[in-house]
Amino acid sequence: MKETIFLLSEFVDFWHDMLWELSDSLGWGLTDKELHFWIVGILGVIGLLVVDVIFHFLARYSITAMSFLFSLAIVLVAVFALEIQQKIKGSGNMEFNDAVAGILGFLAFCIVYFIIKGIIEWSRRRKRKKTGRRSRRNGRTYRN
Repeated sequence: MKETIFLLSEFVDFWHDMLWELSDSLGWGLTDKELHFWIVGILGVIGLLVVDVIFHFLARYSITAMSFLFSLAIVLVAVFALEIQQKIKGSGNMEFNDAVAGILGFLAFCIVYFIIKGIIEWSRRRKRKKTGRRSRRNGRTYRN
């Protein structure tokens, strides 16, 4: 875990220094805060556009898929924050395998949830077919 964070840190430092030098060579003379403002702002908007397209696509089919992706993002941040906190406080070993185990735990419990949800949805659809009830979805009325 420590090595992964150092590797990421070196990657970020490389690009930070490269952009800093580019700013100076173009005569912009940006401060560190201004450089962060522009870079994080631009990358954040690019990320927003990508996520927006993906979520609009997923919204046509499944709100659960969007919920899963959002929850996965929260879990990733929380897992790595936990590992960093353990390193700072000395309350445990900071290991990449611990983070992977936590993420795998989240995925395993999600699979169980999706199976249970699928069984419930399947049984509801079977019940509707037997009773001949119509269902409304996406503004259209159709027979299940």
